[in-house]
Amino acid sequence: MDSATLLQTFANSIVAGSIYAVIAVGLAMAFGVMKMANFAHGEFFMVGAYTVYVCYGLMGWPFPVAVLMAIPVVALLGVATERFIFRPTRENVLAGFMATAGLALILQVLIGQIWGVGLMRSVPTPYMGALDLGGVRIGWQRVLVIPSAIAMLFALWYFLYHAKAGKALRACAQDPETARLQGININRMTMLAMAISGALAGLAGALMAPIHPVTPYMGHGIILTAFIVVVMGGMESIAGAILAAVLLGFIHTFVTTLSDAVTAQMVGVACMAVVLIVRPQGLLGRVKA
Repeated sequence: MDSATLLQTFANSIVAGSIYAVIAVGLAMAFGVMKMANFAHGEFFMVGAYTVYVCYGLMGWPFPVAVLMAIPVVALLGVATERFIFRPTRENVLAGFMATAGLALILQVLIGQIWGVGLMRSVPTPYMGALDLGGVRIGWQRVLVIPSAIAMLFALWYFLYHAKAGKALRACAQDPETARLQGININRMTMLAMAISGALAGLAGALMAPIHPVTPYMGHGIILTAFIVVVMGGMESIAGAILAAVLLGFIHTFVTTLSDAVTAQMVGVACMAVVLIVRPQGLLGRVKA
């Protein structure tokens, strides 16, 4: 690999790691609060992309407005998922997991019935041209992903550590019984966690809509990546998810450049297995007493 390709791959890795972080952090936070995994998280990503396709591609709204619209749309989907799936199955983790797998299929079929199955929807790139840094060229649309991801993750950090509701969320994740005894409404917190999780997935899908092919099945690959990131980082660790997302972004991008995407997925799974063998709780996960 020559120096130009190396620098280009490095830049692409940063973009990939940024989008992985936004997706995986939402999944990790929801799991931390509810102790249940959302198998439909990839479809939340897909709904965010289709929201941009409809608002920007079909209706002609400004791209930033379409992206902002995707956040509450998918957040509401997250709230509905918590209320009608996770809350009734709170005592049965397997039932909740299988129910969200069913939700993923329902969303795929619904989107397919409305906009067609097997048809790739093209979202025009709103920001043409590329940033040129010493021979490394990154399209402005991809450059936009990086500050957007950083801003959203910083806003989430500030909320969790400085807002009263954010501190309540952290308390529920650490010890739900003690949090309940302190007067924290667990149902509200789980609903808030799923709203934030959905908002993050929607933002990721919205930002990737002009870059990634928009299809009813675009969430398949991303949900596998999100689970790998969350397991590597630590199932309840947001910081671990960010660290693992950056690492996996570099692994996937460099292996894809040197070989192909299938091999990159295999290497990512292998890295997850190695992390679990060496450190079962994940990179930054807590050891259970």
